[in-house]
Amino acid sequence: MKVFTLVVELGRRTGDGLPKGATGAGLVCFAAGTDEAEAVRETVAILKQAEMAPLDVTGYGTLEDRLAEGHEVDQDERDLMDRALAENSVIIAQMTPYFGDEGSQDTPRH
Repeated sequence: MKVFTLVVELGRRTGDGLPKGATGAGLVCFAAGTDEAEAVRETVAILKQAEMAPLDVTGYGTLEDRLAEGHEVDQDERDLMDRALAENSVIIAQMTPYFGDEGSQDTPRH
């Protein structure tokens, strides 16, 4: 098992828990899996169970991949990665709601 860094773009869905007026959100997740494809599948499944609407997932690889790309990874991120591995889980490390004037995205989808 390895831990992968994923960025998930969310749309709106009734009951998603995003702030009123948000058009969606971006999530940074640390997900355990045997490979990145499994980590993505598990993350999407968990987000859908949580009434969220994942639209797109971008993978940034493992800690080693990120370091090789020159990313700075602070100790807090490393601790969350260790936790995801120990618990064989998906951890949402950061959520950034999006606010915009695209009227069609303001209406929650079912």
